[in-house]
Amino acid sequence: MIYDVVIAGAGPVGLFLACELRLAGLSVLVLEQAASPDSPLKRLPFGMRGLSVPTIEAFYRRGLLNDIAMPQRAQPARRQAGHFAGIPFDFDNIDTSKWAYRLPSPADTNMAADMARIESALAARADSTGVEIKRGLGVEDFDQTDEEVTIRAGGETFHARWLVGCDGGRSVVRKVGGFEFAGTDPEFTGYSVQVELADPDTLSLGRHYTPTGMYFQSQPGIIAMVAFDGGAFHRTELITLEHVQAVLRHISGADVTLTALRLATTWTDRTYQATAYRKGRVLLAGDAAHIHSPLGGQGLNLGLGDAMNLGWKLAATVRGDAPDGLLDSYASERHPVGAQVLDWSRAQVALMRPSRSSRALEAIVRDLIDTRDGATYFAERVWGVSLRYDLGGNHALVGRSAPDFELIDGTKLGELLANGKGLLLDFDARPALEQLANCWSDRITYVGSEVKNRLGLSALLVRPDGFVAWASNEDVSPDHDEAAQIALRLFGEPRE
Repeated sequence: MIYDVVIAGAGPVGLFLACELRLAGLSVLVLEQAASPDSPLKRLPFGMRGLSVPTIEAFYRRGLLNDIAMPQRAQPARRQAGHFAGIPFDFDNIDTSKWAYRLPSPADTNMAADMARIESALAARADSTGVEIKRGLGVEDFDQTDEEVTIRAGGETFHARWLVGCDGGRSVVRKVGGFEFAGTDPEFTGYSVQVELADPDTLSLGRHYTPTGMYFQSQPGIIAMVAFDGGAFHRTELITLEHVQAVLRHISGADVTLTALRLATTWTDRTYQATAYRKGRVLLAGDAAHIHSPLGGQGLNLGLGDAMNLGWKLAATVRGDAPDGLLDSYASERHPVGAQVLDWSRAQVALMRPSRSSRALEAIVRDLIDTRDGATYFAERVWGVSLRYDLGGNHALVGRSAPDFELIDGTKLGELLANGKGLLLDFDARPALEQLANCWSDRITYVGSEVKNRLGLSALLVRPDGFVAWASNEDVSPDHDEAAQIALRLFGEPRE
């Protein structure tokens, strides 16, 4: 059998991509090295991840959000909306009026989920749609021709038209494929540990900077710490109680005694990105394409954005209706986003260094983040509200995520994208626009309906991933020729 796509890695990125490809009708095999998806590091407290606006919107548009997002707890008096290098910014200080074309949507609230919950929901969706998943069978080697990829895993051989590496920061697909991986080497070792303290009072709660690093104890025995002066030590399997105790004493300066080490993992600020996301019939997504410090928690969101962007483009390529350059636009759109996130991570590391210069810079950032403009800027970056692809055109909405318009009958735009097709939403139900959409009826859904709030628009063409490709204001007649050219560029030749 020749699969349309084989995906290496059954983490959130690989599973979400598999769901996107199955939504388009492709045959998909996922190969995962780990025999079981279960891991204590994926559950609370260490498995918790904040979900960005683009991630929330992606899950919402595919009907996954209710299965993934965790119920919100009661908010404290100071409503923290996020942080930059541990410096918080507040909900009440954010000026959302500066965000053009925003409408009420699930992404207007802060959401989070643990990795176990995310993977479970995505695995259930993948299974229900017919994705084949083989666990305990990781990709070991492959070679490719102009027509297919031959993949070897655990003594078995598989054939696919395309291979996508979603197999993490130590990606076998990236290494075997010869992808260049460029970046900066680590400066510190980070530890996330669950321990028992002989005397909990010896270590105070909260975040603390010291001459040798930083530690943050969210609750007794749940500690994240960064050691800047010990080099990079990224070998979780070698972590012992004695080692953790010595590092914690070194960073905190307290005479801490540990009586038990329940859980431990290490991480660094190694920051690298593949210079290309595609080589022939092999592509990279998620941590296989880019790695950085987990400070700020943007890695998961970045990878899921890769999957949402790649899925419909790869599906169109496999079906044979993709226009020239569509698949290459995956890298041209996502690589700059990845580079920006990596620099954002580097900036946080610079702010956290235990130096006088970093403390001076921290004071300035604290002053800035407490202003309305500052909090709004950091929220835009951390939440992903500022994400915009360069799709050409002059309209301010093009390249941005589509507002969640509500039709007169109560249907939301997000629901109209659940089928994975493009959408032409026409508030005035013009026959000419309907006729245009019907030329791509297998790839574009046409909806002619008034909406409750037009935001000054009359029509818009939305890509399958929810980003606006074309928009027309209500004070001018829609440019049908322009809309047709953009549809041709996105969806290929219309059907006969």
